[in-house]
Formats: sequence, C-alpha cells, structure tokens
Amino acid sequence: MKNKTEFLKNKANDIRKLIIQMLAEAGSGHPGGSLSSADIIACLYFEVLNHDPKNPALVDRDRFHLSKGHCCPAVYAALALSGYFPKQEIFTLRKFGSILQGHPDRRTPGIEVASGSLGQGISVALGMALTAKLDKKSWRTYCLIGDGESQEGNIWEAAMAAAHFKLDNLCVIVDFNRFQIDGRIEEVMALEPLVNKWESFGWHVIECDGHNVEELVQAFGKARTVTLKPTIIVAHTVKGKGVSFMEHVADFHGRAPTEKEKEVAFKELQDIEQDEKEL
Repeated sequence: MKNKTEFLKNKANDIRKLIIQMLAEAGSGHPGGSLSSADIIACLYFEVLNHDPKNPALVDRDRFHLSKGHCCPAVYAALALSGYFPKQEIFTLRKFGSILQGHPDRRTPGIEVASGSLGQGISVALGMALTAKLDKKSWRTYCLIGDGESQEGNIWEAAMAAAHFKLDNLCVIVDFNRFQIDGRIEEVMALEPLVNKWESFGWHVIECDGHNVEELVQAFGKARTVTLKPTIIVAHTVKGKGVSFMEHVADFHGRAPTEKEKEVAFKELQDIEQDEKEL
C-alpha cells in the first residue's frame, strides 16, 4: 500500500508540474481548478480506470468525462504521462492546430466527448452509463464536476434521472474547492448542505479528502460496491493546491502564471517531491 500511495502522490505532483509548464507556455488557461483536481485525476488514470493508452477506443474501457472542461490541463497531463501522446505535445496547448485546445475535444487521444459548457457533463455521463446498462456491459462511467458548476440546474435534472434509472455504474466526483471565478462559492451561490442535497436526490454519497490518495482510492472502491443507485464522491480540495501563492486565490481560477511565477511554482512542487522522498 505504501508503494501504491507513493506512486500516486508522485503522479499527482508530476501532473501539477506539467500543468504549470503548459499554462505558462500558453500564457492562458485555468491553473486553480486544474491543480485542485490533480490527485483525483492521478487516482483515476493510474489506479481506477480500466483503459489502454495504446488502444484509446478499447470497447470495454471505463469512460471518463471531464465536465468542468476548463480544467483540462490536469487531464492532458495525465494522458501524456499515461502515453496517449508524446509529452512534448503539452507545450502546444491552446495553439492553432494543436490537439490540445483550451477545452477538451475529440482530436485528443483519450478524450471521449468535448466539454466546457458547465452543467452538461453529468447528462453526458448519464447517457454513457445508461448505454452500458442497456447493452449489458460491465464498464463504468466516471465524471468530474466542479462545485461552482453545481449551481447549474442541468446538474440536478441529471442527478434526478440517474437515480431514477438506478445507474450504479455511474460515479461522479465533485472537486469541492469552494471557489469559482467570481470568488468564494458561499458568497456567489451557496451549495451547502451539499451532501444532504445529493442524498435527497437518491445518490450514495461518500465524502473524502480530495488530496489524500488513500482516501480517494478507498472511495472509488466503495463506489464499485454500491448497487441500484449512482455514487457521488464529494472530494474536499484546495483551489491551486501545491503552489502557495495560488492556493485559495480566485484570481488564479483563469490566469496563467507569468514566467517568474512559473519558476517559483515549479520550485515549490519540486520541494514537495523531495520532501516526499525523504519521508
């Protein structure tokens, strides 16, 4: 278990370093939510998902849909580290003709569906999960949403439908970092009590520390055992996690680091990596 935990922590840190590099090179993008979701993405791509980077269209692959599409740098980093495409591609982020656009689309190997219009992701994932049920397939569907995104009415329509169809092959994760582009969630449009809301919609709810890879892996394991209802993992995270001057700062929701900020951020992430090795 220790080796697995160290492996996933290292992958999450690698994802964060690539996020900083690609956004600084692009000069635009969304570091805050990308960094907060890095541990969730690392657990999915390097522990949970049944997938094959050499065969992205594998019929029985688990499906993953990033609903909060502006945080695609975290997924691009995981895809590059998994071997879906050469790591050098990350430096083409948001450039004309690149396979890595500012929001996901299907030109990128490993991306199932385009996303970016907030609130629609669960509906897409619901359709995937329902397809698996109708076709009597065993693959599962995972969907990552944002907390700010959860203010959208579409989210709750899909939540109601997923419970109605008893989609126990659907697992949604909410990156609960408590910030959105305009500031703190509770000041813009409060969500609490979030757990009670999902439970009242008929979902099995699991809460965990979204930066604790052991808790995340356990949560995904529990979700697989739930029957006759979908599961949502409410993952408590920190916006900008891993970079001191980005943590809990709404300004870095959609602002890329400058070259100087990139150097500081990268050094901090290297220090975290070194501290982990010395433990």
